[in-house]
Amino acid sequence: MTTPGADGHGAADVPVSTGAVVPPVPGRRPVLPRALVMLLGAASAVIVLGGLRATAWLIGPAFLALVLVVALHPVQGWLRRHGWPGWLTTLVLVLLVVGVLAVLALVVVVSLAQLAALLPQYAGRAEELLQDLAGSLEGLGVPPAQLQDAADDLDPARLVVLIGSLLAGLSSAVSSVVFLGCLLLFLSLEAGGIDRRLAAVADDRPGLVTALLSFARSTRSYLVVSTVFGLVVGLLDAVVLAVVGVPLPLLWGVLAFLTNYVPNVGFVIGLVPPALLALLALGVPEMLVVIAAYCVLNFVIQSLIQPRFVGDSVGLAMTTTFIALVFWAWLLGPLGALLAIPLTLLAKALLVDVDPTAHWATALAGSLAPEQRAPRRGRRARAARGAAPATPPTTVVVPRS
Repeated sequence: MTTPGADGHGAADVPVSTGAVVPPVPGRRPVLPRALVMLLGAASAVIVLGGLRATAWLIGPAFLALVLVVALHPVQGWLRRHGWPGWLTTLVLVLLVVGVLAVLALVVVVSLAQLAALLPQYAGRAEELLQDLAGSLEGLGVPPAQLQDAADDLDPARLVVLIGSLLAGLSSAVSSVVFLGCLLLFLSLEAGGIDRRLAAVADDRPGLVTALLSFARSTRSYLVVSTVFGLVVGLLDAVVLAVVGVPLPLLWGVLAFLTNYVPNVGFVIGLVPPALLALLALGVPEMLVVIAAYCVLNFVIQSLIQPRFVGDSVGLAMTTTFIALVFWAWLLGPLGALLAIPLTLLAKALLVDVDPTAHWATALAGSLAPEQRAPRRGRRARAARGAAPATPPTTVVVPRS
């Protein structure tokens, strides 16, 4: 038996019989084994991630500037619609953002300097607490040598040295603020023509434009909700600390505000320093009051109220956000932890949303849509009412000719 070749003539016929090897179709590329494709993809990902981690000093501030421009772009558009020239709107936004960052940095630097001056006063109190703790643990059978090693690791003098090194690092952060300001200026200038650029891209890649617009909307929603509730939590925490008598309540309020952007574990990061300072300065009851106040505020505001406002706008499950937090913090450092959600949204937009065949990843790593999570009460009510009667079929009468 013969089959015609590509030219349709018998001269190129290929004999086909049982067990014969059929040559590949001309013009079709051979398919690589799936295992080899996965191995090459993993190796490429490792190389890309290594490059990102090596350039974290650039990637982190650049993405922070991008997120700020995306968040403030509607404000810039509103100012332009009300007759403001483009250069003035850009200048106002850049000065506003840099001013807010400068005020936050000033508050943190001054408060840390005051903290470094206060810590030596509590060195004796820390030694007493460590001795009491060592006596209690020794009574429970812990070896004294192990207790001594732990006490050496918890030396308050080391904490003072750590604070000093942190202040030295903050002094070198001025160059990063200048770099961030330049990025904000350039990105704000380019943001004026983003609509024309997206329209040009939509001619060839409409899916990419849709994914980028979805990233911008989700990022704005997340930032607005996190900022509002972060301000509320930070203010209430500072008031509670001031009433209890914990030193530097303004610093810990700013810390609570910033850690509100860190998903899942930001509450714990903001709680530990004021709780330890309350223990050193006031005592165990005051520390317990601080912990209880933080837990109540976090549970009511960040666990009950805030999720209702943010809803499913980001489309990420809780497990996904926690893994993203660990991953971006490892890759980009503290700035990666603060920007874990926007970074994940951008990666999702570029790797998943643009590919119609990759929507299964959204179903696995994302949260359920509101229509997919109908409340139980509503389901029971619908079951009690019974199913809606089926619509009778429409009878079409065709006139005879």
